[in-house]
Amino acid sequence: MARAAKLDLRTFQQELATRLASKTTAQVESSRLGLLSGGERWLIRLADAGEVVTLPDIMPVPLTRPWFLGVANIRGNLYSVVDFARFLAGEAPAGSGQARLVLFGPRTGDMHVGIVVNRVLGLRNVAELAPAAPPQEAPPWYAQRWMDGDGNAWQEIDLSILARDPAFLQVGL
Repeated sequence: MARAAKLDLRTFQQELATRLASKTTAQVESSRLGLLSGGERWLIRLADAGEVVTLPDIMPVPLTRPWFLGVANIRGNLYSVVDFARFLAGEAPAGSGQARLVLFGPRTGDMHVGIVVNRVLGLRNVAELAPAAPPQEAPPWYAQRWMDGDGNAWQEIDLSILARDPAFLQVGL
C-alpha cells in the first residue's frame, strides 16, 4: 500500500510540474496549493512550498510540544516535522492515509521544516476566488482569506512569516 501511495504522489508531482511548465508567470503567481488540515482549507503560494511528500518515519524528540512530531530524514537532510492541525488548535494528529508532509521552500530561508496536513487538495487559482475578511485576531502569518463559489473559506498562509513566528519556533517545553 505504501508503494501505491508513493507512485500516486510521484505521478501527482510529475503532472503538477508539467502543468506548471505550460503556465505563464502570471498564471503561476495566481496558483496556490490547496490543503486540508484541522477541518479547514488552506492555501500556500507555490514559491513557499518546497515539496509534498508522503509521511516519512519520524523520530520523536523528548521535551517538545505535542504539535512538534520530531525529525525526519528526507534524502539525507533532517527536517523538523510539525503537525499543523495540532499547532493551530491542539487537535489530534493528522495520521490518515492521505496525510502529507509539505516541506517549506527556499523562500522561507534555511529552515528544514515541514507541516503535516490531512490532505493535499491540488491547485487553486485565486482569480476564481473572492477576497474575504480575515478572522478576528488572526496571526501575522495569515495572508489573504478567500471564498470559493461553494461558500468555502480558504485561508492563505505565508510560510516565510510562519517560519519566523516565535510560537512556531518555540518547540521546547
